[in-house]
Amino acid sequence: MHHDSSVATLADRLRAEVEGLHPGERLPSSRALMRRYQVSPVTVTRALGLLAAEGLVVTRPGSGAFAAERPEPAAGPADFGWQAVTLGDRAVDGDGVARLLTPPPEGAIALSGGYLHPSLQPVRALANAAARAARRPDAWELPPLGGIPELRAWFARTAGGETSPADVLITSGGQQSLTTVLRALLPPGAPLLVESPTYLGVLAVARASGLHPVPVPMDEDGLRPELLAEAFAMTGARVLYTQPTFHNPTGAVLPAARRARVLAVARAAGAFVIEDDFARHLAIDAIPPPLVSADQEGRVVHISSPTKATAASLRVAAVIARGPVAERIRATQLIEEFFPARPMQGTLLELVSAPGWPRHLRAVRAALRSRRDAVRAALARELPALPVGNPAGGPHLWVGLPPGTDDVRLADAALHAGVLVSAGRPFFPAEPPGPFLRVSYGAAASESELAEGVRRLAEVVRAAAR
Repeated sequence: MHHDSSVATLADRLRAEVEGLHPGERLPSSRALMRRYQVSPVTVTRALGLLAAEGLVVTRPGSGAFAAERPEPAAGPADFGWQAVTLGDRAVDGDGVARLLTPPPEGAIALSGGYLHPSLQPVRALANAAARAARRPDAWELPPLGGIPELRAWFARTAGGETSPADVLITSGGQQSLTTVLRALLPPGAPLLVESPTYLGVLAVARASGLHPVPVPMDEDGLRPELLAEAFAMTGARVLYTQPTFHNPTGAVLPAARRARVLAVARAAGAFVIEDDFARHLAIDAIPPPLVSADQEGRVVHISSPTKATAASLRVAAVIARGPVAERIRATQLIEEFFPARPMQGTLLELVSAPGWPRHLRAVRAALRSRRDAVRAALARELPALPVGNPAGGPHLWVGLPPGTDDVRLADAALHAGVLVSAGRPFFPAEPPGPFLRVSYGAAASESELAEGVRRLAEVVRAAAR
């Protein structure tokens, strides 16, 4: 029997035995337990340790293990009513983000999710990178507060332009970066311009921070600069959040000429641009360089992470900023979280420095191209009337639904039918112009599973139209 299973099995048996003892009554000796259950001394010690951690037994060196005192059951449910008064009327809504991070139920096909299926993740390379990082003599020492220098240099090279390692701040993932940057740039009550639709995680962070997201409409090429200028003029906003590359949820890529116009509009408004470059490593076709590479004024605050191309738990990202804003962001991060864990930084550095990193990116690019095309073909076959995007990269397709469709209800019905998709409505900061679904092609196990997921989805869409 596997050692961990032996410990768990013995703990289960002892747990039942402890329930029959009075508080303070002694359990059999370790030697007696070894003979009775035919296990090793280490197994007995670890099983008793589990029960002690649960508060069921108390171990006394030299005396043995004893049944712990049992707390008296509460007379009734606890009264937490006072907390509502103290907390006030500000709420933090994490439901949308939780839905994105919750795995699909058993048997359901995942056509939602921003992380690659384990079969596309560099699992072995990550394990080797983590092992190498852990063997470094300084693995558990305090890292430089801005991040490991070699990792900062890698992010600077990835961003391009005149970015230097000194401009880079290593952070604990893209979501943490958004929280830090928004807190550093804007006071509660301030407006924040966002694309409409946009990443629902930034809407959650903004609202939890007391900010007011203001929608700026998009078209198939991304953010519309003329409407951006109107939004700056009408609101007095001083910050724009944008995803110019593989926009989530639409997959749009802002063309090079329009990127220059967005920067010009921001310059005229005296505003910062937060560039969320979350999916650059998921490129299928050639794409423009990041906005930050063309920024000469420190106007762009760039957020980048390889998490989407690796694994969800590799929570390491970078914020690139120049000038006084960089110091404010660094100070905000220092106050909020000190610094990202050095072993995690070291793991990423080892991963992207290894010869296998370019090979992994090529494999992901090929797999995403094939999966994207397979899902688009399945949608064209099953639901030919629906408009479907054709992104140049990233993990998502944006699918239009017939007018009048309740996309939230349809997504719920799809889940009951065994396929997980994301309703479009939560991605809009205000009223949506129509119903949409976000269909993801990176999280499912295979192309055949993607085709089956589309088939199940099509049945639900056709049923809703009857």
